[in-house]
Amino acid sequence: MAKIGFIGVGNMGGPMAANLIKDGHEVKAYDVVGQTLSRIVNAGAIQASDPADAVSDVEAVVTMLPAGQHVNDVYVGAGKVLANLAPGTLLIDSSTIDVATSRAMHAAAVDAGYDMLDAPVSGGVTGAEAGTLTIMCGGSDEAFARAKPYLDVMGKNIFHAGGPGAGQAAKACNNMLLAINMIGLSEAFNLSDALGLERETLFDIVSTASGGSWALSNYTPVPELVPTTPANNNFNPGFTGAMMLKDLKLSQDAAQSLDVSSPLGAAATMLFSLYCNEGHDADDFSGIIRMLRGKKVD
Repeated sequence: MAKIGFIGVGNMGGPMAANLIKDGHEVKAYDVVGQTLSRIVNAGAIQASDPADAVSDVEAVVTMLPAGQHVNDVYVGAGKVLANLAPGTLLIDSSTIDVATSRAMHAAAVDAGYDMLDAPVSGGVTGAEAGTLTIMCGGSDEAFARAKPYLDVMGKNIFHAGGPGAGQAAKACNNMLLAINMIGLSEAFNLSDALGLERETLFDIVSTASGGSWALSNYTPVPELVPTTPANNNFNPGFTGAMMLKDLKLSQDAAQSLDVSSPLGAAATMLFSLYCNEGHDADDFSGIIRMLRGKKVD
């Protein structure tokens, strides 16, 4: 079993690191939040004092950080990760960040003599805990082959999307589509309620018709239809509105920089901005159905 440094062990990184520990790997973890770090240490991780300590004398490093600036800081800034690695260490960045920063980190890693993979994930906290995440990877064939045994522990559907930054590109497109889908799904349930159609009836019909989707089958924004969804728990996340807005902004920044038309992505970004500004940034993103309706969904 391998020695792995894991930086960023919060809502997503924590369960991912825990699954590596359960698989028999030795995980040295670091997080800026003490309570978060204590939780993974209690699950069997070794506590690191800082990012440089977390990556010393390990065979692989996994990072799960909030944004591109944090990834840049950890790898080439004050975190000094690239300056403290043993020869041959594999780098896996599972943060969701902009493609440009991701490619810059790849270039810095290659210049320093290390293989790197961008490997953002989809599946939320539930998928992270269950080890069933979808993981979208960008990097060389060699880096992907080296990372695959670790990724298989943390996820179920592992894709090599292409070269550096390709995983981030796939994640931006996926989450833009998810946001658009959730808004459409919310509007459909709100309309069906107003028309007097039973929610279960609509769910059963659409699940087998042309309007069916992953969001409907796995993340329905109304209670009692899919027992595990945040709608059954007052929209406690899950995947927060703030996280969805961040991902939407990444998609729109990319679309604008490449002069790609994205009217629905832009509309979704505007709606989730309103959702977060109304104080729902820490609520699950599927709770946008309440904003679109203007009242609580019972």
